[in-house]
Amino acid sequence: MPQADRKTIHEYLFREGVMVAPKNYNLPKHPHIDVSNLFVIKAMQSLTSRGYVKTQFSWQWYYYTLTPEGLEYLREWLHLPAEVVPQTHIKQQRTHPPPRGMMGGDGERRGGGRGGRGGDRGEYRRRDGGEGGKEGGAPSEFAPQFRGGYGRGRAAPPS
Repeated sequence: MPQADRKTIHEYLFREGVMVAPKNYNLPKHPHIDVSNLFVIKAMQSLTSRGYVKTQFSWQWYYYTLTPEGLEYLREWLHLPAEVVPQTHIKQQRTHPPPRGMMGGDGERRGGGRGGRGGDRGEYRRRDGGEGGKEGGAPSEFAPQFRGGYGRGRAAPPS
């Protein structure tokens, strides 16, 4: 593999922090980089064997994730300063608040969340019979019987 292609692959991996590659060894060009797909797979295989990349395979695609050791290795190999980090290591800033209902904002107002004694559900359960009585159930003389058979149909023929 040409050194320029290896450098292109390593630069892309360091910049993004992750890489994907379809399992197609005859593909002339990788979908994201202007390098042969076989070169990408083999370069990632080399980094995986040294513990610099973690590989996951699913649905005919390889998923590669840079490990902390791989981050240090690529930083040294590409001669980059310590301030430069991959995109996956940059914390995203929230531009809007989380939607209502998340983070416990809605549950405390209605009655203390799960297991609480307030709210509509508790009143619904206590309204019909309280804690002890149970109305609307089967009568006390109800005694179901099993007579054999196949599922819900007729009984099995005698053998």
